[in-house]
Amino acid sequence: MDRIHRQDGSDLLTRAVAPCIALGGLITGIGLILRGPLDGFSRSEQTVNRDLVGDRTATWNSITYAWSELGNTVAVIGICVIVAAVLLWRTRDWRLAAVPPLAIAMQGLIFLIAAKVVDRDRPAVPRLDKSPPTASFPSGHVGASTGLYLAFVLIALGITRAWLRWTTIVICLAMPLLVAFSRLYRGMHSVTDVSAGMLNGAVCALIAYGWYRHRQRDRSPARR
Repeated sequence: MDRIHRQDGSDLLTRAVAPCIALGGLITGIGLILRGPLDGFSRSEQTVNRDLVGDRTATWNSITYAWSELGNTVAVIGICVIVAAVLLWRTRDWRLAAVPPLAIAMQGLIFLIAAKVVDRDRPAVPRLDKSPPTASFPSGHVGASTGLYLAFVLIALGITRAWLRWTTIVICLAMPLLVAFSRLYRGMHSVTDVSAGMLNGAVCALIAYGWYRHRQRDRSPARR
């Protein structure tokens, strides 16, 4: 048992932590380029935000508020804990249950470091939400929702009933897109902010699930 736990820890370092560090460097580098050589492009992309401001209505303000809250830290952590607990209860597989928490933890760490280093200003448009203390790049809401719901998608691939599998996949894939649109609409992020957030969350979900699949292959037939 001790050997298995040591192997879990070793694989976590090589197959999750190390790729996470590389991803963090990539995303931070992209942000610094956007603030440096591509600063002109950064300003021009705010045309999207200005167009969305011109199309705002009271109804869409309310709808996008609800969508934006799907990526809120409290909502993401709450949903993650509930689903992880259900997975652990139904499968008795702690590694599978650890995939969503691992994905959002990694993306959260990358987000905090990249936002601090890049320190990019939010779009110069009227914003519908109070600006959090973190910077604009990358989008934390989009990163968290992408990491969480893509982890759910990868886990859902194992559902045997086709209708339930595809319903779950479609709903979970839609969630980060709704969050991304709402953050643009509400003036909180630029297109590259939400794109980087989506990249962050997607890769972290793939890394977390890849770690789980590797550990499953390494388990003995008797334990499986």
